[in-house]
Amino acid sequence: MAFEDLLEDPVIQKYLHELVGPTGMPVAAAPPDGEVTDEELAEEMGLELNDVRRALFILYENDLASYRRVRDEDSGWLTYLWTFHYENIPENLEEEMHRLLEGLEERRSYESDHQFYLCEVDSIRFEFEEAMEFGFECPECGSPLESMENSRLVEAMEWRIDQLADELNVDREEAGAQA
Repeated sequence: MAFEDLLEDPVIQKYLHELVGPTGMPVAAAPPDGEVTDEELAEEMGLELNDVRRALFILYENDLASYRRVRDEDSGWLTYLWTFHYENIPENLEEEMHRLLEGLEERRSYESDHQFYLCEVDSIRFEFEEAMEFGFECPECGSPLESMENSRLVEAMEWRIDQLADELNVDREEAGAQA
C-alpha cells in the first residue's frame, strides 16, 4: 500500500497521531520519498528541529523510519539521513490489536472474579476485601458502600473481545489462552 493511501485512512492517521502527538504529526503525515535530513524536514515544514527529531525517533522506535549516518569529511559532523517505512504500519496495528485483546481478556477475568462495592458519593470503587476492611464505609466520606453490579461492563468487554478476535481471526479459546 502506498504512503498516500495509508495516510488517507483515519485509523492510520489516529495511530500516527497517538505515536508522535500533535507537534510531530506534520512530520508523520508528510513522509518524503527517499532519504531526508532532520534539518531539511524542519526547514521545509517550518517546525522546530527538536520536534522533528522527536517525531523521527518515535517513528524509528516503532519501525516506521530508519536512518543512516554519514560523516562530513571536512567538519567531522554526522548527518542522519532518514527513510520512512510505512509499509510496517499494518503489522504494527495488528500487534496493537493483539495487545488490546490480551488486556481486555485480563480485565474481563478480573472483573468477573471479583466483587465490588461503590461509594456513590465519591464514586470510589473497592474490592470486597477492601470494603470489608473499611467496615463497608467509605474511608473518604464515611457513607455506606453499596454492592456494585458490573455485569454490563463484563458484557461490553465480552462483545469487544469477540469483535477483536473476529478481526484478528483468532479463536476465542486461543484469545483466552493468550491472556
